[in-house]
Amino acid sequence: MPTNRKFEITDARRGAAINVRVVTQAEKTELAGIQEDGALKVRLMAESAGDAAANKELLEFLAAHFGVEINHLDIVVGAGGREKIVSIEGLDSTQVEEIINNPRT
Repeated sequence: MPTNRKFEITDARRGAAINVRVVTQAEKTELAGIQEDGALKVRLMAESAGDAAANKELLEFLAAHFGVEINHLDIVVGAGGREKIVSIEGLDSTQVEEIINNPRT
């Protein structure tokens, strides 16, 4: 995914944390690129970005995308809104960036 701004991922004690911007009411759930501010944009089929169903859909999608168990993901900030910070336990920032730039098939 080419971008003029480097995607920033923060290393945490047990993994990495990423900024995610959720767009709802999409035709399908998918990764939609990296925003200018460095947030990972994810389109969800959910009706509302801040409800439990949307958060579950997001975590299930990210778990599959990054190849980790869903219990290795947590929304640490922004569960009730579009802007979220998601922690990914077991992957460091280099691994997360590699997967974003070279998605698993």
